[in-house]
Amino acid sequence: MNFGALIIGDEILSGRRSDKHLTRLIELLGVRGLKLSWARYAGDDGPRLVETLRQTFATGDIVFSFGGIGATPDDRTRQSAAEALGLELALHPEAEAEIRARFGDEVTPERLQMGVYPVGSEIIPNGYNRIPGFSIRQHHFVPGFPVMAWQMVEWVLDSRYAHLHHAEDYVEAAVTVWDAYEGQLIPLMRELTEAFPEATLFSLPTIAGDGERRSLELGMKGRAHDVEAAMLRLKAGVAAQGYVWEDKV
Repeated sequence: MNFGALIIGDEILSGRRSDKHLTRLIELLGVRGLKLSWARYAGDDGPRLVETLRQTFATGDIVFSFGGIGATPDDRTRQSAAEALGLELALHPEAEAEIRARFGDEVTPERLQMGVYPVGSEIIPNGYNRIPGFSIRQHHFVPGFPVMAWQMVEWVLDSRYAHLHHAEDYVEAAVTVWDAYEGQLIPLMRELTEAFPEATLFSLPTIAGDGERRSLELGMKGRAHDVEAAMLRLKAGVAAQGYVWEDKV
């Protein structure tokens, strides 16, 4: 299965808030032997968001969507998901129970709106404040607040996709090569690419600032057996050219 990320909010596109979800989602997937295939950003504009969701639903991928599920007028994700799927919106009984348990006598129609989802949705429990997210068609909609969103994503991954954890023979490994330019290691890169066609080489150079030491992250990704063998040759090749390397954690 492919995993995708959809990060929603005008505040992200305008720069008023910085996105923290993408990096964290990659980490949460990685520790479970999974990887992110794609990511998209979208604002709160209704028609544009509907079209974006139509496209992501059409992929059949597992998608985590962050933001826009509150009760204020600028939160349009719930409505846009329903329109993209051609479904009605309705107050989910489990969500209503959670919201009433959270607010008691202070429940308002506006607060109950946060439990209105496309018909057929399932709730995602929110251990922080009991206001659930929702899942439908392998899309999982969580709030934009990291303190809520990330534990909700973990719940989804562990309760609904545990069978996918570490199911693929895929690893990544890399070293930091000090004081090297990419161009100086291209012959070695070509050698590794030809010797290990089932693995993928990657090279990530840095631009050193004043007083900083130049470095290059060089590594392989693919099946564990291929990556292990390729990294042995990579390290030997780097050392043979007189460069110092250290394992990248």
